[in-house]
Order: sequence, then C-alpha cells, then structure tokens
Amino acid sequence: MTVDVATEIFEEHRPVLTGVAYRMLGRVADAEDVVQEAWLRWSAAAREDVREPRAFLVRITTRLAMDRLRHLRSRRETYPGTWLPEPLVTDFGPTPPDGAERAVLADSVSFAVLVVLESLSPLERAVFVLREAFGFPYAEIATALDRTEAAVRQLAGRARRHVEERKPRYDVDPAERRDLTERFLAAASGGGIEQLLALLAPDVRLVSDGGGKAKAPLRVIETADKVGRFLFAVAAGLDPDGEVRVMELNGGPAVVFLTGGKADAVFQIEVSQGVIQCAYIIRNPDKLAGLLVE
Repeated sequence: MTVDVATEIFEEHRPVLTGVAYRMLGRVADAEDVVQEAWLRWSAAAREDVREPRAFLVRITTRLAMDRLRHLRSRRETYPGTWLPEPLVTDFGPTPPDGAERAVLADSVSFAVLVVLESLSPLERAVFVLREAFGFPYAEIATALDRTEAAVRQLAGRARRHVEERKPRYDVDPAERRDLTERFLAAASGGGIEQLLALLAPDVRLVSDGGGKAKAPLRVIETADKVGRFLFAVAAGLDPDGEVRVMELNGGPAVVFLTGGKADAVFQIEVSQGVIQCAYIIRNPDKLAGLLVE
C-alpha cells in the first residue's frame, strides 16, 4: 500500500474518526489531537496486513480517546462551575445521512447527551458511542476494545439505561427550535420582560460555562422568573457594536455573539411542549477560539 493510498484511506474515514473522538471527549481540539495521533499510528503500521482499515482506525482512535479521557477526568473534577462541551459546527460529511440517521447523529452530539456521557466510565462511553451513535456491531466493538462480545452487550445495556435515566426529554423538531430561538432573540433585543418570560417553561434551567476565564454564573439558574430576568439583563448589556449570528451547532440552532469578529458567547436552547426548557451559555474562551464563523 503506497503512501498516497494510505492517505486516501485515512481521509475517507476521518469524519467517522473525528465523530467518535469528539463524542468521547467533548472537545474539538482534543478530538483533532487524537485523530492526528491515529494518523501517525496508521502511517507507521504494517498496512499490508490490515484487512479492514476502518475497523483498524476506529480501534486506534477509540483507545487513544479512552486514554485521553482518563487523563482529562481529574482536571474536569476541579473545573470552576459547570463543564459543558466545546461547541461543534454540525457537519455530517459530503453525503448527508437520511432523516432518521441524521437525527441520531445530531442527538448524540447535543449538549444534553454529552453532559450525561461525562458520568459514564471511559469504557462505557466508548461502547455507547460506537453502538448508539454509529451503529457498530457488537462483535466489532468487542474487537476494538479487546473485550468479549457478551461483555460489550452488558456494557452497552448498562450505558444505555444510564443515559436514558438521566437524559432530559426534549423535542427535536429543528424548525420549532429555530423558531423559538429567533423569537427569543426578538424578545431579548426589542421586547419586554413579559414577552421573554412567555417563552420559558416554569421550571426552565440555565446552564453556563465560563471556565473561570469569562463572566458566567457558576451555578445552574432555575425557574422562569430568575432565568428570564438574568437573560434580559445580559441582553441589555450586550455590546451594541457586536454581531449576532444563528448557526447550527451540536445538532441544533444556536446563537453566536461576536465581538471584534470573534465568538464571545454561544447560546442554545432545548425545547419541549412549545417552550424553552433549558438554555446553555458557553463563554469559556478556550472553547470558542476554534469556532469558525463565516
């Protein structure tokens, strides 16, 4: 196998490898580092002996991601405030999947799911990602993780139950989420507090991540009155010369606030029964530095 062929094969599978690594780690930069390391392993391997390149590459990437996740765990335990994933511009590759598959892929990168995945062990998370997000057969996952198929099935069942028990129930209709996002922007920028409160569920939650490097609440804010008044005050204090754009991030519409052409904050909502049930704000500059806004 020539170098050109090896590069072509790797690039063919790069979207899947990056998708696995991001869902394992929740950070784009970490995922890219893992995929780069996988390339180095692939380029140095005896590729002529590899019968199934995709399985080989997924195995390398998954194991590297598990190792990195174990290393990151200790730092996240002392993270200032709430840890949220790094925003990801949703891109499902040159051949978009059908509606059902796209919904599964989008849900698996949502903030709500990635936060729950943080509570799984690295091994459980790997099994969940490979099985639930990408539909890998149990036998292939077992080979990738050096476990028996029976053990992988048990891990998959345990991880699935854990996620289902803790994952909030939100509507996934993208048109409804975008409509509520735009109505929120209109209410926050030009409407009154009552107009904004009407969009919020009584038990709405606001989760923020400033990483100790940008101003953001360290604790979750709850109830429509507290969340609404906080967001209304934030909107009133926005830089009048800043830009506001709506992009698809982590499988759904999100608002990106820019200052000087660079992302300063990302705001995204989760919807249920026609109102906002949860809102996320990410201001940690380390998680916004790589966000490319066209």
